[in-house]
Amino acid sequence: MTNKILAAMVVLLVTAAAAVAQSTVPIARPRASDLGLKVGILPAGSLDAITDVAGVEVGQTTIIRGGDVRTGVTAILPHPGNLFREKVPGAVFVGNAFGKLAGSTQVNELGEIETPILLTSTLSVPRVADALIDYMLALPGNEDVESINPLVGETNDGYLNDIRERHITREDVFTAIKNAKGGPVEEGSVGAGTGTVAFGFKGGIGTSSRRLPPKLGGYTVGVLVQTNFGGVLTMAGAPVGRELGRYYLREELQQEGSPNRSGKRIGDDRRRDRRARGGTEPEEDGVEGNARAGAHGLCGL
Repeated sequence: MTNKILAAMVVLLVTAAAAVAQSTVPIARPRASDLGLKVGILPAGSLDAITDVAGVEVGQTTIIRGGDVRTGVTAILPHPGNLFREKVPGAVFVGNAFGKLAGSTQVNELGEIETPILLTSTLSVPRVADALIDYMLALPGNEDVESINPLVGETNDGYLNDIRERHITREDVFTAIKNAKGGPVEEGSVGAGTGTVAFGFKGGIGTSSRRLPPKLGGYTVGVLVQTNFGGVLTMAGAPVGRELGRYYLREELQQEGSPNRSGKRIGDDRRRDRRARGGTEPEEDGVEGNARAGAHGLCGL
């Protein structure tokens, strides 16, 4: 089983390298599940994506310019309507508070989400939040609204991106939201994952879903992640990162140390009744799953 997993990981890496070498020719990259790697015992939804949850839509704006601009915005819409007028139950769980997450306090106070959930680059959170407020205020039916709680998460993409220039604009935010749709979700180096790094490999946006048996309610759990952290990549128990010689502290252990950035955002959407306050169990499970993949919980730089 371990050899099978390692072989599958090599296929993924070789495919990624080919995509970079021939960036002008789109290459369909396999997902882990396409290669027979199954995590856990529950079946995936038809798309194996957060959009398996009814009504959820995802949009991305990817910004790549020159050799040092690699950033973007990812938008998650719990439903396509006016979220301020049709709020959804929600909660925020913080596994590592070294971050610039905006909007979490009101969500946990009221147990509601009233805007799309946006992910972006650390230093762009204020601009993205401001643009999100503009978007919500301009929606028909919101003419008398005087308070908006924008929910914006982030990770630090400064290793691959010129983060100090804060390249994301109001138009980039609007584009991500307006282009959101159901169906398959674009993954990898797109949107808020354009400049991220995970386990020493290229990080990005990922998504998955699982379905409970009808006897247990038949609920669908969908997740979307913005991966940007260190650790030792582990896939279904196989020490992939260690075997491939790419993992956290490898250089330090070889007396060639270099700093390592950390940070991640995990969005979880499960449609079931939740108490108005609290209800962070799905998000806590996400952090535990991150550890299962071999990630550590250190703060970034």
